[in-house]
Amino acid sequence: MDTPEQPQIYLITPPEIELSSFPSTLAAVLDAHPIACVRLALSTKDEDRLSRAADALREVTHARDVALVISDHLLLVERLGLDGVHLSDGARSVRYTRKELGDDAIVGSFCGTSRHEGMAAGEAGADYVSFGPVQASTLGDGSFAELDLFQWWSEVIEVPVVAEGALDEGMVRTLTPFTDFFGLGDEIWQADDPRAALKTLIAAMA
Repeated sequence: MDTPEQPQIYLITPPEIELSSFPSTLAAVLDAHPIACVRLALSTKDEDRLSRAADALREVTHARDVALVISDHLLLVERLGLDGVHLSDGARSVRYTRKELGDDAIVGSFCGTSRHEGMAAGEAGADYVSFGPVQASTLGDGSFAELDLFQWWSEVIEVPVVAEGALDEGMVRTLTPFTDFFGLGDEIWQADDPRAALKTLIAAMA
């Protein structure tokens, strides 16, 4: 995942998906818009459900040359033929994960709102660091990754950065000069037409 000239789209699956319908919905979105990567981010810890979901989505993504990573379950990456893992514990396990998966795997790190955690993850070998949510909400403790974090990162750090969580047209427009990827999930999946919702957010980058 090289640093792009303008932000690319990184899709995040809903925490629960219907295998009878979601793969075709995802395929329609991938066919409609250029997508850099898809993250399988299910809430379940049931290995069979994760495996079946990964198999179904891998068929869709790999047929379109789109990378598929999974949240946290690094032991499933090679077994399921995935492209890498997205770690949600900041920099803690980046070095170990890189050693386990090798140089070719994508290793990403979610660092919340912490500049220090992001820098540590990058130094440990993360391919990208993600920060978010990007604006205040009633979820969690209400903290969010402020604009100056993305501004500073884009000026000082070479590791690609992902903005994710609580994105809308206004935040996409504001963050476009300072981020490499937009991580979009509920922002499009909760819409009646995910393709149209994504088109609206992409237009905000112009």
